[in-house]
Amino acid sequence: MSEDRQERFGGTGAVRAGHGFEVAALDAWMQAHVAGYAGPLSVEQFKGGQSNPTYRLVTPTRAYVLRRKPPGTLLPGAHAVEREYRVLAALGQAGFPVAPVHGLCEDAGVIGTPFYVMDMVEGRIFWDSTLPALTPQERPAYFDAMNAAIAQLHGIDPQAIGLGDYGKPGSYFARQIARWSRQYREDEAAGRNDDMDWLADWLPGQIPAGDETTIVHGDFRADNMIWHPTEPRILAVLDWELSTLGHPLADFTYHLMMYHLPPHIIGGFKGADLVALNIPSQADYVAAYCARTGRDGIDNLPFYLAFNMFRFAAIIHGIKGRMTRGTASSPEAQSLVDTLPELAAIGRRTAQGQGR
Repeated sequence: MSEDRQERFGGTGAVRAGHGFEVAALDAWMQAHVAGYAGPLSVEQFKGGQSNPTYRLVTPTRAYVLRRKPPGTLLPGAHAVEREYRVLAALGQAGFPVAPVHGLCEDAGVIGTPFYVMDMVEGRIFWDSTLPALTPQERPAYFDAMNAAIAQLHGIDPQAIGLGDYGKPGSYFARQIARWSRQYREDEAAGRNDDMDWLADWLPGQIPAGDETTIVHGDFRADNMIWHPTEPRILAVLDWELSTLGHPLADFTYHLMMYHLPPHIIGGFKGADLVALNIPSQADYVAAYCARTGRDGIDNLPFYLAFNMFRFAAIIHGIKGRMTRGTASSPEAQSLVDTLPELAAIGRRTAQGQGR
């Protein structure tokens, strides 16, 4: 499975049909806005990524990465590359591992949609969350590095780094459930699903008491990280499109879904022999995060997991709608959309206490 995901999602290829743009226009923008830039410029497109098309920009002396909004009709507030740029700039200044950014272009006239440019960070990407390229002796340090990174993120004061208005403080679950339920129900092109309908009705009445607000990534998982070539050290956390101010336990338990989903759904490892692989148990992984963040534990875990499964299923539902409208940004969109019924069913079973 890992080799298959590496082949399908790793690396770059030719720019896909419908995602091209005038390279000369980008070259002129780069000359005007990116310090030290020197062409000529060639463009390749990364295979991975379902939402914002991502490109490798190659020059004779260095490489960059460009992230842009996809072409076509978009849902309101979706594909906010401007927000990605802002959070990357702020977190980079705060010492969190992200790719250094070089510039944001909000003028759709340059390449057809807004975009930003950042460094091309060279390193390893593990497309399979069991990290099969590593030995059992190596794996614990890598899982601990992921655990430490998400705890570090949740410990950053948004106000202190200029992100105090990056989202609305408080009531995160209520707002997120309402948002994704609305987007799910309004995207008629993608159809409906009984388990999604059930979750949309069940979740609002199950929100745990208490509230917290931190910076949240929104899609924190192994394949959204670039690792040092030989060390258990994260060089850059990628894909901040869903980041905002939110509840840290929502963010952490999204990451925790790797323990509950099968390999064909965002690279989960449910059913794997964790002892043989030397991957920490869920209980130990939760305990390490709690120790780093000053918690006694995490109550109401089925709610948090069901919430995240619903939220991710709603994102896939949006991809299904874009695919129907002809604007999905990856040829792998269909394989992801095919997992929607299974993911929604797992979410419902988890909510009903019949999950892992």
